[in-house]
Amino acid sequence: MTPDGDAPLGLRERKKRETRVALSRATIRLCVERGWENVTVEDIAAAANVSVRTFRNYFAGKAEAVAASHVERMLRIADELRARPAAEPLWDAVTAAVLAEFGAPGDQADQAVAESPHARRWRDGVRLMLAEPALQGEIVKANAAAQGELARAVAERTDGDAAHDVYPKLLAAVVSAASSVAVEHSLTAEPPTAVGPLLAEVLERLAMGLRAP
Repeated sequence: MTPDGDAPLGLRERKKRETRVALSRATIRLCVERGWENVTVEDIAAAANVSVRTFRNYFAGKAEAVAASHVERMLRIADELRARPAAEPLWDAVTAAVLAEFGAPGDQADQAVAESPHARRWRDGVRLMLAEPALQGEIVKANAAAQGELARAVAERTDGDAAHDVYPKLLAAVVSAASSVAVEHSLTAEPPTAVGPLLAEVLERLAMGLRAP
């Protein structure tokens, strides 16, 4: 324990975050593999090796658990952005943080994986899952939370105020939109395309007109 007592709280929060991630991933995997209607909370709890009560402590239902992955991904991007060198230009730092999470542009081997039968089945399952009406509202809420977290990280790098300044909010919204476009295109493109190269292309196009303050 540190003198100010912060370490135990940090450990608890980290373990809670890990549990949220495990539950969210288990929910997504089962829903993609079995179909939305064929997965129960009991199935998810068993897959994550926790009790149903534990699942309920974190999520109200499957939709919230699935959407939580988007928030967690943006938390990791925000963490990576905070860890980037202070002297690095903002957009370069943002791009590196995003691609570290989604995957940087790959080689032909990455594309081969994207075109494999297993990847195609997974892609089709994700597309069906995301079309579930029950998921739409949760995705909207998750997106708002994700953008807020990234805006705070941007504000720290620009000495701004995430609550009152426009730029951190704008940049966070742009990154969120770019990610959504790349993911959606990756799920529908023919032939299949890995999300990393798509997102790198989108961010590069944005870099031409989005200047840091």
